[in-house]
Amino acid sequence: MEFDNEMNIIMDSNSRNEAFARVSVMSFVSQLDPTMADITDIKTSVSEAVTNAIIHGYNNEKGKVYLKCGYKDNNVYIEIKDDGVGINNIKEAMEPLYTSKPEMERSGMGFTVMQTFMDSLEVISEEGNGTIVKMIKKISRS
Repeated sequence: MEFDNEMNIIMDSNSRNEAFARVSVMSFVSQLDPTMADITDIKTSVSEAVTNAIIHGYNNEKGKVYLKCGYKDNNVYIEIKDDGVGINNIKEAMEPLYTSKPEMERSGMGFTVMQTFMDSLEVISEEGNGTIVKMIKKISRS
């Protein structure tokens, strides 16, 4: 897809970069004059996706997280990718309260939050080859 504007960021799979990703996307999306509700929805969804890549994709090991964000008209497209372990069963992973890391007291609500806050969510994954989370949010003008 040809975007009106886009950005790409590659960052280490370090939990400190979750805040960096969230702020970067919000700075980029601010060009569309989003509502506070849109800002909150996008920030939360980006945080969840990046955290999943770091904790579940790389098991807190060193790797890269790829963030792509673009917009066309009033639609924001966000893609977060890792080259980590991948997801064995996407349908199960997307169930509310499911977590592959119960020992870490994870809530298992990451994908549920993304589905709730974004207009579209697609998860593509292959065991051993990483995961791509694609999200779309239509911006309501403030």
